Amino acid sequence: MLKFKKYPILKWSLTIFLSLIIILVSFGLWFMSLLPSEDLNVDITKIQPKDVPYISQDKPEKRGKILAVVTSCEIMGSSGKKTGYELTELSRAYYVFMTNGFEVDIASIKGGNPPVIIDSEDMGIYDYAFLNDSIAQQKVLNTIPIEKVDSKEYDAIYFAGGKGTMFDFPNNARIQSIVQEYYESGKIIGAVCHGPAALVNVTLKDGSFLLAGKEVCSFTNEEELFLIPDAENIFPFLLEDELIAKGAYFKRGHQYLKNICEDGNLLTGQNPWSTWALAEAMIKKLGYEPVKREITAEENTIDILMNYENEGYKTAKNGIYNLIIQEEKLIETELLAVHGILAAMQWKLGKFFDMIRLLRYANSLLNL
Repeated sequence: MLKFKKYPILKWSLTIFLSLIIILVSFGLWFMSLLPSEDLNVDITKIQPKDVPYISQDKPEKRGKILAVVTSCEIMGSSGKKTGYELTELSRAYYVFMTNGFEVDIASIKGGNPPVIIDSEDMGIYDYAFLNDSIAQQKVLNTIPIEKVDSKEYDAIYFAGGKGTMFDFPNNARIQSIVQEYYESGKIIGAVCHGPAALVNVTLKDGSFLLAGKEVCSFTNEEELFLIPDAENIFPFLLEDELIAKGAYFKRGHQYLKNICEDGNLLTGQNPWSTWALAEAMIKKLGYEPVKREITAEENTIDILMNYENEGYKTAKNGIYNLIIQEEKLIETELLAVHGILAAMQWKLGKFFDMIRLLRYANSLLNL
């Protein structure tokens, strides 16, 4: 048996190791205590569209139709990893379009019931309302095959994201035909997150790439590779790289924060957190002022995080105070925690501790 007196370095190594374990466990417990406990009396999974004022209010007279397009791809290449369209990127845009007087049809590459990705951590009242909306679900379960879409019926087209789009959007001839037609006739084209994969191979009548010289955004290389380190081996290309290769001016926003680009009638969004802003920007491009909507706690928190990235800790802290105390709005403290964890994983320790400070400050105001 080894004796610590004979091997003092072993004794000190074990002591340091155990101390680190104790510190990490203690810190983890303390960190979890900063997060709000769930209210067991509220089950948002059962919320109905009629329970959400924004959705249930009287709509403007019918203004036209918008086509939303989702992927039919279930598996990411040969990786065996499941994929599909991102529910939040469809549900939130769907309700913006509907509430602003537009009928929404949903198409997919193959038609029928496309695969969907539902991340419970990202779900909110609008997303669960969508799952419990009999009309919306009828459309989702019976999507129109893209080949059968009558493009003349619609005033705009919207490409929802999801990693599956990287495999079945880029080379689809019908998508390319519709996008070319809409761009050259001035109709509105929107795409969010991985949805801009629909644009990469579109050419105009003169043979030039649609993207040449256009300002666009999408899920970035940084965001992609952080979540999937071997993305370059799984996907046919990295979306940011391909957009640039086709001549686009790529506008990269902050990691996992809201960012949209508008270039004429072409509108793009960087990630899921850009969906609300993109959908409402499309309504404006269609010539209407978007119906007033109560900004969600998630969006309030995204704005705080953007203030932090652009102007620093003090501005972000002031933003929390203004929202919670002066405007009596809610924020999503879990999102502050998530960005803190992301910072720690990237060894951005200054940002990590700033997120902890903001999280503690927000909790102190919410508990007044």
